[in-house]
Amino acid sequence: MANSHSFFNYIQTSPWPVAAHVLVFGEIGINHNGDLDIAKQLIDMAKDAGCDAVKFQKRTIDIVYTPELLAGHRESPWGTTQRAQKEGLEFGQKEYDEIDAYCKKVGIDWFASAWDIPSQHFLRQYNLKYNKIASAMVTHPDFLHAVAEEKKLTFVSTGMCTLEQVDQAVAIFNQHECPIVIVHTVSEYPSPEETLNLRCIQSLRERYQLPVGYSGHEPSVSPSVMAAMMGAVVVERHITLDRAMYGSDQAASLEAPGLESLVKQIRKIPVVLGTGEKVITKTEAGVAKKLRYWSC
Repeated sequence: MANSHSFFNYIQTSPWPVAAHVLVFGEIGINHNGDLDIAKQLIDMAKDAGCDAVKFQKRTIDIVYTPELLAGHRESPWGTTQRAQKEGLEFGQKEYDEIDAYCKKVGIDWFASAWDIPSQHFLRQYNLKYNKIASAMVTHPDFLHAVAEEKKLTFVSTGMCTLEQVDQAVAIFNQHECPIVIVHTVSEYPSPEETLNLRCIQSLRERYQLPVGYSGHEPSVSPSVMAAMMGAVVVERHITLDRAMYGSDQAASLEAPGLESLVKQIRKIPVVLGTGEKVITKTEAGVAKKLRYWSC
């Protein structure tokens, strides 16, 4: 594909579909609960664990949600309406300016999934490395065109999507010659392991001849490691300081020990897989002299 990221050339050259370096993204999303200090702690947590980037979510509340929904009742730390809750979770210019500066200071990339076109335009000012299409936005063609015209490497989540809907999204990005990674995900929060259907990673790769990633919402670590073993070039996981915190995504998130374990295991994959060439190591040769049966 035109403008494709060289990192993903493995898909054409490697007989074993495992990336040399799987990108690991810490999905902060709205788990910061509208608190910039919590956001910074989550950035630190991702950086310390060895993540390649952190991701947020950006919405224009009055575009994404109907007036009727926003007027509805919802108890939250910010009030008793849906509007109060959603506005309480939303960062604006001041907060994102500080997030941008903080990520540069600690040395980690950040990006965000926008949920409307004005939010996508808002994010452009930060010259971010990546774009992300949330599963809910895959069926919004005007939004897809707005993202694709930027021609940045874009991760397209496919939760709640039929193959025909993914086909249409891929066609839009192809039209703009914008490089994409198809991201397999199940939009349940948290996701039971029996619904994860990781074999879709291979099915999507074969259908689209594109690199495929995995966005997990299961509480455990091992399925994401399995996804990387199956060829996922990126693994995205929600992260949290504490699963008991307020928020709809907290229970589907990894705390610091789980995130650290995930990154360590994924980084170990290319080490233990090796080259596939059958060789005798120097140590093995020494052992052979002691143990091997030699015929006369």
